[in-house]
Amino acid sequence: MHLQFNLEKFINQKVTGRSESLLNPDLQKYYAQMQEHINNRSVLVIGGAGTIGASFIKAILRFRIKKLVVVDINENGLTELVRDLRSSDGYHIPEDFITYPVNFNDHVFEKLFRKLGPFDIVANFAAHKHVRSEKDIFSIEAMIENNLLRARKLLDLLVEFPPEHFFCVSTDKAANPVNIMGASKKLMEELIISYSSKIPIKTARFANVAFSNGSLPLGFLERVNKRQPWSCPLGIRRFFVSPQESGELCLIACVMGESGDIFFPKLDETKDMIPFDQIALDLLNSLGLKADICKTEEEAKKKALGLNDNSTNYPIYFFGSNTSGEKSFEEFFTDEEQLDTESFINLGVIKNSKKRNVKEIDEIFNRLNKLFESDEFSKIDLVEILNEYLPNFHHIEKGKGLDTNM
Repeated sequence: MHLQFNLEKFINQKVTGRSESLLNPDLQKYYAQMQEHINNRSVLVIGGAGTIGASFIKAILRFRIKKLVVVDINENGLTELVRDLRSSDGYHIPEDFITYPVNFNDHVFEKLFRKLGPFDIVANFAAHKHVRSEKDIFSIEAMIENNLLRARKLLDLLVEFPPEHFFCVSTDKAANPVNIMGASKKLMEELIISYSSKIPIKTARFANVAFSNGSLPLGFLERVNKRQPWSCPLGIRRFFVSPQESGELCLIACVMGESGDIFFPKLDETKDMIPFDQIALDLLNSLGLKADICKTEEEAKKKALGLNDNSTNYPIYFFGSNTSGEKSFEEFFTDEEQLDTESFINLGVIKNSKKRNVKEIDEIFNRLNKLFESDEFSKIDLVEILNEYLPNFHHIEKGKGLDTNM
């Protein structure tokens, strides 16, 4: 079988520009300590079928845990995760390994948690991650529910059975957020840190995960498989990590951080932040294709109808960003946050993230729940509440969402 395209090689050469994992130096430095924290532990991973959750599982299975329970609403994703792990070498899969297609907010999750726990390590990757999730009041409510309100129910359950380590994934978009997804994650950070005296809690803001599920770059490959045109914004620059790096970053943060720590990768704005349009052109070249740049979506779709196995020119439509919640660059921390850049080689740690008291958390939750109970609430109403609690939140509203583009 001839494999014409090696995705991992492309990511290393054209996206991250790294021949080995960014986290290798830290993994080597702390390997013995990580063994002490991980080996012979029971592990629960929520949202384990997604790109980052699955990568975390692969990272932790390089160690020797005694139990692994994985929960995700994506039944097909869990099936592929199991097939992937069992078809690969190098993973120490424990005999006690089981997956459940269950929502972590369901009653059955609490039942299995109480029956199969307690767990030494709990990692939560269940989240709405797309800026496109702020389509309307329904998608926004679902996002706030998943990223924030349900997280508290999980935290209250963990208080009953405190793990040695709890990790909950955040996003670089939580730093000076301009979209509701980022704002929800910033509030999530403040929520979990308010529990940091009861549970050893850590989180991480990290870059875009290259070719992750649902990402624009992975969408390019899907379009090629379906002989559909590409659509790509111009000038939108992002930091990127590989899927492997995303899992390793979360694992190091989970077991090596102090309670309340927020981790981020040390990346250079000049060297490591690259635009999506550059990835698109490099990917076409690696696939043996040339960009046939189109002026409109309609022109691109029309040209795609003529594609065949011998086609070398591929239609692509470049456009200026015109949707809500998009900023042209990303950042991991704000000027007000205290940084530890010495403890880890390629990771930084935010040490003084705002810690709200329970009364403030209750007030925020009551405001949100009251808003969602109303039949008349709007995105503007939610943005106003978020602005009250997050002074650094400056929502970019353009009246158009990503679902309006190809």
